[in-house]
Amino acid sequence: MSKQDSKFFNVFSLVLGILIVITLVLFAFARSVGKNTQSAHLLTEPKYVAAVEQNITAAKVAVAGQDNSALAIQPLAGVAAAVASALPTDGAGVYETVCSACHLNGIGGAPHSGNKADWAPRIAQGTATLYKHAIEGYKGKNGYMPPKGGRADLTDDLVKAAVDHMVAKVQ
Repeated sequence: MSKQDSKFFNVFSLVLGILIVITLVLFAFARSVGKNTQSAHLLTEPKYVAAVEQNITAAKVAVAGQDNSALAIQPLAGVAAAVASALPTDGAGVYETVCSACHLNGIGGAPHSGNKADWAPRIAQGTATLYKHAIEGYKGKNGYMPPKGGRADLTDDLVKAAVDHMVAKVQ
């Protein structure tokens, strides 16, 4: 390395170091100014306060085996009507919109809809057991049934009606 290259490298490193120090000093100055002025202003900003209030409202948790229909997901205003009309009102509707996703093709070990061999041992356990597994969920040796088929907004009565609908398909 020549003496001229070495001198250029030293000067370049010095200039780069000075620029980094200036940047850090400006950053620290901006932080100190912001600390004294921004925080006080931000805490009195109505939109910020409203957003914080909305974020810290009490959490609502769906509990298996209980009626969680009050916990329905609140849709955006533009799609509220479409979502409300999509909520099934009977067992066949629940089966078509929720249950068929797994039971139509036996996904995750679900008994196939209309297959008597798949349903016979389950029906033999009784409807109370079928209702309990559908509402609370069930983990068996062949797969997993999520509570209410993954739709916490369904009422227990709608889930029971869907179970009755699937049982009726194999009897």
